[in-house]
Amino acid sequence: MTLDEFLAATAALASTARTHVSAADTPAALEAARTELLGRKSGRLTELMRALPDLPADARRDAGAAVNRLKTAVETALEERRAALASQAPATPALDRTMPARHAWRGAKHPVTLVVEEIVEIFRELSFTVATGPEAEHDWYNFGALNFPPEHPAMDLHDTLYLGPNAVLRTHTSPVQVRTLQSYPPPIRILAPGNAFRRDFFDASHAPVFMQIEGMAVDEGVSFVDLKATLTHFATRFFGKTETRFRPSYFPFTEPSAEMDVRCTICGGAGCAACKGTGWMEILGSGMIHPAVLESAGVDAERYTGWAFGMGPGRIADLRYGIPDIRLLYDSDVRFLEQFAT
Repeated sequence: MTLDEFLAATAALASTARTHVSAADTPAALEAARTELLGRKSGRLTELMRALPDLPADARRDAGAAVNRLKTAVETALEERRAALASQAPATPALDRTMPARHAWRGAKHPVTLVVEEIVEIFRELSFTVATGPEAEHDWYNFGALNFPPEHPAMDLHDTLYLGPNAVLRTHTSPVQVRTLQSYPPPIRILAPGNAFRRDFFDASHAPVFMQIEGMAVDEGVSFVDLKATLTHFATRFFGKTETRFRPSYFPFTEPSAEMDVRCTICGGAGCAACKGTGWMEILGSGMIHPAVLESAGVDAERYTGWAFGMGPGRIADLRYGIPDIRLLYDSDVRFLEQFAT
């Protein structure tokens, strides 16, 4: 290629560039024109510059100057066209600073979490430590070791969720008692918070999956008096000045057994759906650990005695915060949780 041919090609490309840039009526079309003209791999100006080494040595200076002038002119034309397109774009609406801001949701600890933490702290002051165990449990730990007879209705499919032969989702946190007794010698004082699972109706005071806190104390000379004094102390610390009552009950793993009630704080004892119109809310079941349970865990029942209790922090959260329906605890509604933010 001669210098004259190169300069003619440069002039032709300049005319083509003006046409392409002027015809671009959108930012996307302008970007396509830029790529066609100045693209590093296949741009038309790039291809022209690759021809410079083929020119005679005395012509390269003039040819290079012409290419540089063309590149500058194309870049200037592209920038001017970009500014023109921007000025033609519809104006964005002005910011209305008088409009109210969007509500910023504030998260908080779940009320059941708050209750569990408070209960653990109260019993920690009484020298209780926290113990845990598996949620998928062997049925021996869930039933057999806890003195359940083989025909007990709690073992039926309508009450218990079975995972397979001899495997269940634990129906209470009591298996942690047996595992702890097998692992550590008395004296023992533990608190075992965790999830429990039952085939239950979902109503104002029941849920199929719920938190439970199990407590146990085993030592020489432990009596029902110690149990009642400890639980009364807990109720006073947690609820403040309140009425409590113990009612005889039955559990396979304790003897004697009792349920503990407190005055319903939702209705003040007048009767409501949460307390089933009785004015009292059951918060826990308790009793002296059955000797058969101690023996199944390898503890000498002639030397040691103990007591245990199990409570539902979900129901206690209802009492503490005046929640009329336990199902509110499972809705994951940020508006509900926001009420507990501090």
